[in-house]
Amino acid sequence: MTTTSGDESLDELDARLLLLLSDEPRLPVLECSRRLGVARGTVQARMDRMIRHGILRGFPPELDLAAVGYGLTAFAVLEIAQGQRGSVAEQLSAIDEVCEVHATTGQGDLFVRMVARSNDDLQRVIDRVVAVTGVLRTSTSIALSTPVPPRVRPLLERLADSE
Repeated sequence: MTTTSGDESLDELDARLLLLLSDEPRLPVLECSRRLGVARGTVQARMDRMIRHGILRGFPPELDLAAVGYGLTAFAVLEIAQGQRGSVAEQLSAIDEVCEVHATTGQGDLFVRMVARSNDDLQRVIDRVVAVTGVLRTSTSIALSTPVPPRVRPLLERLADSE
């Protein structure tokens, strides 16, 4: 099975390579090729192609934000003035505690994930978000737990097993 979107495509070998790198992001290309049973050049070419097409965007470490002092996660739905999405997103990106911003449909224009050290700190972050020029209204919810963390593994496993 090959998954295609525009010029990008993933086959079973790509999926197996991505699973390997998900488990061990610091694994050298030569070791990847050994474990996958293909030539080093094949692995390098596939990684280069996936980077070039934006499928593979890097190898950042996965951080436990609570362990570094940001134990509170909140989500805000923002209603913004028409035509201000770019400007608002740029201003939000200047707030360190804003981790993600998604443009959405439905009852709001932007969906924001933010972190804070405490409830008082969250109030400070929300005050900064509300002060962004173009933000008309916000609705914030605090995450109590994360029963399903961000993941792509099941999608890659399905693709890798489709041989």
